[in-house]
Amino acid sequence: MGKLFGTDGVRGVANEELTNKLAYQLGRFGAHVITKGKKGSTIVIGKDTRVSGDMLESALLSGILSAGCDVVKVGVIPTPAIPKLIKHFNADAGVMISASHNPVEFNGIKFFNSEGYKLTDAIEAEIEDYILNDKDLAHNPSGTEIGRKTEVFRAMEIYAEEVMGTISGDLSGLKVALDAANGSAYEVAKYALEKLGAETFVINNAPDGFNINDNCGSTHPEGLCAYVKAHEVDLGLAFDGDADRVLAVDENGILVDGDKIMAICGKFLADQGKLNHRTVVSTVMSNLGFDIALKENDIQAVKTKVGDRYVLEAMKEGHFVLGGEQSGHIIFLDYNTTGDGLLTGVQLMHVMKQTGNALSALAGIMDTYPQVLLNAKVANDKKHAYLENETIKQAIADVEYVYNGQGRVLIRPSGTEPLVRVMIEGKDQSQLQQHAEQLVILIEKELG
Repeated sequence: MGKLFGTDGVRGVANEELTNKLAYQLGRFGAHVITKGKKGSTIVIGKDTRVSGDMLESALLSGILSAGCDVVKVGVIPTPAIPKLIKHFNADAGVMISASHNPVEFNGIKFFNSEGYKLTDAIEAEIEDYILNDKDLAHNPSGTEIGRKTEVFRAMEIYAEEVMGTISGDLSGLKVALDAANGSAYEVAKYALEKLGAETFVINNAPDGFNINDNCGSTHPEGLCAYVKAHEVDLGLAFDGDADRVLAVDENGILVDGDKIMAICGKFLADQGKLNHRTVVSTVMSNLGFDIALKENDIQAVKTKVGDRYVLEAMKEGHFVLGGEQSGHIIFLDYNTTGDGLLTGVQLMHVMKQTGNALSALAGIMDTYPQVLLNAKVANDKKHAYLENETIKQAIADVEYVYNGQGRVLIRPSGTEPLVRVMIEGKDQSQLQQHAEQLVILIEKELG
């Protein structure tokens, strides 16, 4: 068996790859490793609305209790609520059962430490060592040492209060349409925004265990775009299944992605003197227009590899307060330790309320450059070789010369598939397509 942990916990098809046995082992050994075997430790468990959540929760919970740790079971809750609930209950760790934006057949288990951060590679490797090498705990708790479970039914309100407390004033006068993706945000988003005074209209908020992310939410925002335009509301917010990300829709039904949300919030924070080092962290996949918009507003951009964990690492290292991804996974580090869709939505609406500007006007801070993304099929053991191939390197340099600072070429290997991804940005869509196709053909020829 290979490595269990990916870039965001352990994921797989529930009951096939992510089995009850594996969930039990992750609970038992994860609890022991994260808490360092401390007696009386407490771990918070939450989940999204997938049908497999109950099954995996039972197995995970059993594993944690068998390690001698107590469990606070909080039910259906957004992933970003877990760090807040860890702090609220003075817990030693937290676990979220979710596969985020993935289809219903998948599920996942991700851990958070006592400070609300996802685990380091070293901690994950230690947990894997127990499971992959068939080890067991040196001391097996029994009798009075076995953990107990406590259920909490007000976790949603606790999390909502935390999010609401991040802004001054209220959101009265704003009308917002919410697409809850039939997932974790289906109750709490409406609850929090109405408490803040906004008028809400909600779609895809009737989870049945099977319809999470099903042609809805942030992966399929077209339905929300049409709804916003038809119902003449001020904006829309589209969450993913575990509500750690959000995309917005302006009053005209036009999508406002994570890049634009970061640009809007980054400028507002900078104007308030609250954007530390006047810097925003984003990945290399952010649009070229994002970098130009920041530069025009005297804001620095720090780039990382794709993945929210790399964004967070750069934010912590540089003491930056805002970072995220084009997909809408945005971190406001002053307020939470992970991407938080509801928090992002509240912050964006706060900017609208404070400035008095429509979302379309705010989104005008940034022009999105056309982008073409194609895949070159290359064997897994060769997909990094483009870095050393002189012919490919020269071809990339030639394309970059053509764009002369008005475009961008990004080549990167897929983390999970035998592919090299070719992305080009610029002003002319047909020119981008032509150059991308030429590079794909060359890469497949040179590395095939």
